[in-house]
Amino acid sequence: MIFYLLAVVLGFALLVWSADRFVDGAASTAKHLGMPSLLIGILIVGFGTSAPEMVVSAIAAYEGNAGLALGNAIGSNIVNIALILGVTAIVSPIMVNSKIVKKEIPLLLLIVLLTGYLLLDNSLTLFEGVILLVSFFALVLWSVYTALKSRGDSLESEMDIELKEHSMSLKLGVIWLIFGLILLIVSSRILVWGAVGVAVEFGVSDLIIGLTIVALGTSLPELAASVIAARKGEHDIAIGNVVGSNMFNLLAVIGIAVVIAPMNNIPLEVLQRDWIIMLLLTIALFVMAYGFKGRDGRINRVEGTILILCYIAYNTYLGMSLVNS
Repeated sequence: MIFYLLAVVLGFALLVWSADRFVDGAASTAKHLGMPSLLIGILIVGFGTSAPEMVVSAIAAYEGNAGLALGNAIGSNIVNIALILGVTAIVSPIMVNSKIVKKEIPLLLLIVLLTGYLLLDNSLTLFEGVILLVSFFALVLWSVYTALKSRGDSLESEMDIELKEHSMSLKLGVIWLIFGLILLIVSSRILVWGAVGVAVEFGVSDLIIGLTIVALGTSLPELAASVIAARKGEHDIAIGNVVGSNMFNLLAVIGIAVVIAPMNNIPLEVLQRDWIIMLLLTIALFVMAYGFKGRDGRINRVEGTILILCYIAYNTYLGMSLVNS
């Protein structure tokens, strides 16, 4: 047991550190190659912070732990909205000014609904995995088109500041990109081994481990990025990071895992419990952050506290269901 727990702790530590190096290296390399700051913010920072979820779920699916792969993706989305945006809003209330982020929030809601539709038969086939990946590539193309049309967006100015603060040479950027990716894969493998071992030792499903421990651990890069951005006043980066990550988790993370190993006999709780919680949180995010009647969206400290209480209540419910089972 002690070795499994140590593997989880070590895996998390290496995962967070390597994900940070990977994103910094990728962003710097892209900047040197002439990619616009806005596009770096949307694609590399927004999607790149979900690299841990992608690698962990892919390895879990390959090794036959479909529940861990799916639980990690859905659980990470719940963590991102309820815990990360909750903590971020308490640290510094979030104002949403970027028109791009406002366009992404209703798009995220549609993606959540698509995922729910695919889960109706309690399975995810190879074809449905391909649908998710095709949808992801369509999202990337839309993001590129939107970024090129939206020069001057508030997200662009915030990204310019971030890139200047983390500037590095092209050579160093490539080194961190490659080294970060390799360590990301190694640490994910350690984490999956430890998480599956903990699940077996405690007699709980890998789905529950994925929804809780692994989801929280793989979302730590988003937590760090969002809190730091909010404290700097870079609110659009803070919320854009979460929205981009959630879209990536549903389309790319689940899509890749399903293509590797199609999922049959998915527990009914995934749709009736976990997906519904994710849907309700996404709707709450839309209501708070979109901004209606011409006003900017915002998440204040009271709303942040409510989000955190929702996260605590959800995990308490999961814990009680284990005790009663």
